[in-house]
Amino acid sequence: MEYADLEVLSHLTRWIAAGEKSWLCTVVKTWGSSPRPIGSLLCCNSSGEVVGSLSGGCIEEDLLERLHEGKLASHAPELLIYGATQEEVERFQLPCGGQLHVVIEPMLDKHNLANLQGMTDRLASRNCVERRLDLSTGEFVIKPVDRYRHLEFDGEFEDLQTEGKTLTQTYGPRFQLFLIGAGNVSLYLAQMAQMLDYQVMVCDPREEMIEQWSVEGVQLINDMPDDAVRVHANDPATAIVALTHDPRIDDMGLMEALKTEAYFVGAMGSTRTSAKRRERLKLLELSDQEIDRLHGPVGLSIGSKTPAEIAIAILAQLTELRAKYTAEQAA
Repeated sequence: MEYADLEVLSHLTRWIAAGEKSWLCTVVKTWGSSPRPIGSLLCCNSSGEVVGSLSGGCIEEDLLERLHEGKLASHAPELLIYGATQEEVERFQLPCGGQLHVVIEPMLDKHNLANLQGMTDRLASRNCVERRLDLSTGEFVIKPVDRYRHLEFDGEFEDLQTEGKTLTQTYGPRFQLFLIGAGNVSLYLAQMAQMLDYQVMVCDPREEMIEQWSVEGVQLINDMPDDAVRVHANDPATAIVALTHDPRIDDMGLMEALKTEAYFVGAMGSTRTSAKRRERLKLLELSDQEIDRLHGPVGLSIGSKTPAEIAIAILAQLTELRAKYTAEQAA
């Protein structure tokens, strides 16, 4: 995610330095099966150039049309909601009743150029930087921070008024938790993981499981887990955990997960279930070295039984390993 941020902000900085009227767009809230997570960025300019993505589809086309017609964010930031009605859901092809709340921020001159250059310098060295935006005026300040923090919005997203509201966002290296299965353990795990500043993705090929999801701020993926892992989870700051108890789903995801750069791959189940899983994975032509990467049963052994307790055990293990990973990266 930090490379996408750097790419977007670098292009934006160059456009502003060249005197090109530009806009920065940020996903500030999602609901349902959103195509992009909170914090996703897109920048565009008056020449029609676009870098980044909000949805990968018709939302960008509609947004650009409004901007170039002067109907949106001409002089100050504006908050826009896509998918507020069923008509919009169908028009913009948002899955499962999804919604995207986007802040559109005009960059009218070179006033903030030094701050943007400071941000790109921080990101290029894989350090975090925080930006606090006054939505009334478009003015923002930045400061270095040690670690990623969740985006904070001072106000109600549902209220399109921006007067007196602020948006605080951290850019930089961020840990990601990719969950296979949208069941009860995933619900607890997703809630707790967000409190620990993880970007959470939940993949489940069963549409009915995706439709019943009730935790905000999570990117939902209704796809086969092996395909989703290849696209979203091949990253050294990612942890992948299989939680469905269905070998037809878990094994497909693990088959790909164990080949990725993810710093952690785990699967829920008893010791006996885990042993049988390893036998099945051997039949999928995984090497012993790849299978040895699997943490199964996943989670620290704390006597957990309920979904909430299992989630705590998993996060305890992830916290320990994340600390080691962070120390190694800093060394």
